Amino acid sequence: MNKSGIEWCDHTWNPITGCRHDCSYCYADKMSLRFCGNMKRNMVQTDQYRMEGDLFVLDEPFMNENGKPVIYPFGFEPTLHIYRYDTLDKLKQGQNIFVGAMADIFGEWIPDSWIEDVLYACAKHPQHNYLFLTKNPKRYTQYGVPSGKGNMWYGTTVTNSEDMERIYQLPSLLNTFASIEPLLEDIDENISALKYLNWIIIGAETGHRKEKVIPEFEWIKRIVVEADYNGIPVFMKDSLIPIVGEKNMRRDYPKELQIRKRSEKVNKKLSGNCMLCGKTEDKNKMVTLTARAVRGGRAASFGHMCHSCFAKWLTSHNIPVPDLENKKEIEDGKEKL
Repeated sequence: MNKSGIEWCDHTWNPITGCRHDCSYCYADKMSLRFCGNMKRNMVQTDQYRMEGDLFVLDEPFMNENGKPVIYPFGFEPTLHIYRYDTLDKLKQGQNIFVGAMADIFGEWIPDSWIEDVLYACAKHPQHNYLFLTKNPKRYTQYGVPSGKGNMWYGTTVTNSEDMERIYQLPSLLNTFASIEPLLEDIDENISALKYLNWIIIGAETGHRKEKVIPEFEWIKRIVVEADYNGIPVFMKDSLIPIVGEKNMRRDYPKELQIRKRSEKVNKKLSGNCMLCGKTEDKNKMVTLTARAVRGGRAASFGHMCHSCFAKWLTSHNIPVPDLENKKEIEDGKEKL
């Protein structure tokens, strides 16, 4: 699990790595070769991995001769990293997670069982939003991705007008998006397909190929105008700043991706029950009851009350009720009490 350098998500999670699309502009392919170590040596370490057909499976992290982990021991060959399934446990607050930034999880070569395992891990941590991206969007429907999951987002990559056909293959009635990156040509001919999306991301080619195709301002403008007409939020990556200017940049998210949820474990820790009515609420929205065993001793919390019950209790004991909605008055009230 990595804090993401990708602008439109918080974290990337790569339980599967590797891809067979062989895209000339792929940053992930180049990155995997930088961090693969000695691939020839890795291949002969058969005690550290197993094969499923022509696919690699790692139950544990792959270690080099110095005992250090190798992130991509087989380069960009499709690899399942089973030991990464539980890394979602580390994030307690809801995050926007790009699943498979170093792979195409819905590529034709990926077994259904791998997809099933990944989706199961996601289902165990429903506080997060999960974003998938593929050049093979028909696989979403062929596999049968779960419906009724508002935290699951299914995207496809578009680089030119021909790729726009992929949008029609995205599953209907689910959260869908398109990453139009790198934008290699004007997509005006099929631009009406954008109306079926819930989110649009636009970016230019970066790295050593960034001068190869520079999107024109009008290409980008047409996408934004079409998105605005259909009420679709647009996120423009920083690679577009030299083309459109900072003042014209759009970094909009769907409202669903702006909501931060907590895990059940954190909810239990931060929630309490009112000692009078039993209602469950965040502790920071309740009155904490404390007591000291001896004068001058350390105060210890022994319970909580919701504001209304606390006010009733004070009234029943002829104690003035402070304004519980005003922090300063609450503090003043504590001093008086």
